[in-house]
Amino acid sequence: MGSVAKKGLQQYLLQLQRHPLRTKAITAGVLSAISDLVAQKLSGIQRIQLRRLLLKVLFGFAYLGPFGHFLHILLDKIFKGRKDSKTVAKKVVLEQLTSSPWNNLLFMIFYGVIVEGRPWMQVKTKIKQEYPTVQYTAWTFWPVVGWINHQYVPLQFRVIFHSVVACCWGIFLNLRARTMVLTKAK
Repeated sequence: MGSVAKKGLQQYLLQLQRHPLRTKAITAGVLSAISDLVAQKLSGIQRIQLRRLLLKVLFGFAYLGPFGHFLHILLDKIFKGRKDSKTVAKKVVLEQLTSSPWNNLLFMIFYGVIVEGRPWMQVKTKIKQEYPTVQYTAWTFWPVVGWINHQYVPLQFRVIFHSVVACCWGIFLNLRARTMVLTKAK
């Protein structure tokens, strides 16, 4: 069995080398699926919501993987691939002031309008109410992930590392939301 896993990893690394954008997009889609499946099950959903699952896979595949791919290439070009502490801090700050707010806002719009099918005005109201808390929460967690990513993870693995952490983060947020709903219901 170990040799099957080893061969699988070798094939994955080969695909990552030959087709980095495609491989990162597929990886982000698969990890989005895993995150949503686990979140649905842990939040008590009895029957998998297939439409929701497929739309989250689409978001991971079509947006998160490609966006992360090009973002990390751009950051390495801007900072010339340097990994000293001062440069890593600048990368993290730049990432947290640009892509983090954008990604959170875009996801909230996508989830509200596309996944849940709510009217734009309802989504807009919810964003006004919840976006500051979402972004603040992201700023308490993701800078540490960004630091580790830029300091220790090779460029070709950064999107994958970020996607794995995002998979766990998505599960955590779903469980947190469920706990808040249960607390309000009491």
